[in-house]
Amino acid sequence: MILVIDDDISIRTSLSFMLKHAHYDVQAVASPKEAIAIVRTTAPELILMDMNYSLTTTGDEGITLLKQVKIFQPDTPVILMTAWGSINLAVKGMQAGAQDFVTKPWNNAALMQQIETALALNAKKKVVEETAPEKKGKFDRSHIIGKSKALMDVLKTIEQVANTNASVLITGESGTGKELIAEAVHRNSPRAKKPFVKVNLGGISQSLFESEMFGHKKGAFTDASSDRVGRFEMADKGTIFLDELGELDLSCQVKLLRVLQEQTFEVLGDSRPRKVDIRVVSATNANLQEMVKKHTFREDLFYRINLITVHLPALRERREDIPLLVRHFADKQCEANGRPKVDFTPEARRFLQNLSYPGNIRELKNLVERTLLVCGKDTLDANDFKGQVVMQEVKATDSNDMTMEDMTLDEAERQQILRTLEKYDNNLTQVATVLGLTRQTLYRRLEKHNIKIEA
Repeated sequence: MILVIDDDISIRTSLSFMLKHAHYDVQAVASPKEAIAIVRTTAPELILMDMNYSLTTTGDEGITLLKQVKIFQPDTPVILMTAWGSINLAVKGMQAGAQDFVTKPWNNAALMQQIETALALNAKKKVVEETAPEKKGKFDRSHIIGKSKALMDVLKTIEQVANTNASVLITGESGTGKELIAEAVHRNSPRAKKPFVKVNLGGISQSLFESEMFGHKKGAFTDASSDRVGRFEMADKGTIFLDELGELDLSCQVKLLRVLQEQTFEVLGDSRPRKVDIRVVSATNANLQEMVKKHTFREDLFYRINLITVHLPALRERREDIPLLVRHFADKQCEANGRPKVDFTPEARRFLQNLSYPGNIRELKNLVERTLLVCGKDTLDANDFKGQVVMQEVKATDSNDMTMEDMTLDEAERQQILRTLEKYDNNLTQVATVLGLTRQTLYRRLEKHNIKIEA
């Protein structure tokens, strides 16, 4: 049974009709008192509830009702209903335990998807233990190497939510494999045969955001010489992966929230709204909660994209996986170069397990591949890897010495940027932080020195 709580009879009638048409059992009530009487004795599958039940619009009654519902039925998912102008109330409601929110007037298709997602997630929670033996071996975790508890916890969560339409936020340091996890979500979902579209939001300027994400018609602006299909349209029926979400400008955040909220967008140069059916997976190495506090990231967008949050551990937190990763990277490199399989001494394994890896898996991969190519031996020992680590440090030191004596200020600046780009594998967020620059300033420096970043 789905419980609808709203003091507006037209809302109750409209929702009841829509849900009954979709073959759901519905019960609709007008007041918090009636709602509490039901949840005291009955566990609805889902609750749709308004935030206001009097002439005031503070939302206090809704928050109080939500807290009461959670006392009696803590596992029942709740979707809040609020006017667009009261979206802050919905954010407070989600902090109090609601699963999702919808703004009035709502889009029926988008609301039904939210309802189905909430029901599916709740059903997964109820049956996960009993169905786990049956599902064993069916979850596709290709290219995700490791067996540490930290990684297994992540994969368990992914396995539970992949088959739903729930939005997923993947957090973790740079180089921890967030894109691989996003791919696993898509590959194990009903959308697996549909497009998986990757978008690096950190590489899209504010001026190009709408054109890149929503597309444009020929002649929409000066340089629009032909029609362009946007990323959202490319991802229709599939999954869109929004990487480096924390780099998105506030003005662009508003536009992103609109399409996620309404499941519609407008192509530049064409005012006709277009529907889109997508699953959203996002990733960031930024602390979005801190950004929300500093008002650099929208709170309503934060709660829209992180229905499920998955945090990837740093490599130093899963050191038992390092030998497996080393073996995997070495085998792939040998296969690519047509050379026989290499071995590693126990000392080499211990050395690799004890490094700090600020660049995480990406840094380990580069170290293994570089050592294999440079040494060309059948068996690699600790000294082979130590040599490559030292060489990288010496390279940076030598470059600094040369800069001091032989380079102009511009040349020195260019070399410093190039070294930092190499060290952090072109991660512009980290490069800007290390150099003490804003991303905008870094972009200007890259343009000034004619430094091109591979897409």
